[in-house]
Amino acid sequence: MGTPRYQQSESMEELTTLYIDKERHKFSAAHYTIFSADDRERLHGHNYSVSARIVAPMGDNGFAADYRVYKGRIGTLCESLDEYMLLAGDSPYQEITEDGDYYLVSFAGVQMQFLRSDTLVLPIRNATVEEFSRYLLQGLVALSAQDDIREIELCVSSGPGQQGCASWSPPPIPDP
Repeated sequence: MGTPRYQQSESMEELTTLYIDKERHKFSAAHYTIFSADDRERLHGHNYSVSARIVAPMGDNGFAADYRVYKGRIGTLCESLDEYMLLAGDSPYQEITEDGDYYLVSFAGVQMQFLRSDTLVLPIRNATVEEFSRYLLQGLVALSAQDDIREIELCVSSGPGQQGCASWSPPPIPDP
């Protein structure tokens, strides 16, 4: 008895899901999470890891996307955050100004000072895995703008069992 053969429906798009979760996709960074207008964590750091799930159409050549391309893009995004102090530039609870070689951060009546060369002010509301995943997802989507992708989910983990994920899919194409 042979292997059963199934005929693919002409109207069904053949999609494949790629999972990318490499040891080298990580970054080390300092941060603090803001809980309210007068409550935040103490400054500390994590070794974050980044993974992605990419849904793309199966190509005629038997693969959906070149893993090397996406591994390189995720690696580049991780390197851009590695070994920095990460500040939430869009937080309503803190004010960040520049003073020479320093960022001055005012929070709940306290002023903190960080070397600009060691600090990144990101367009995020809080320094959390949820916001880091959204920020990195935006970067991966921008780098992949010319690719035929149906969905991307990017996750950032601050340790085993604790991660935040953000998802993207292109807007539907309206019927003519």
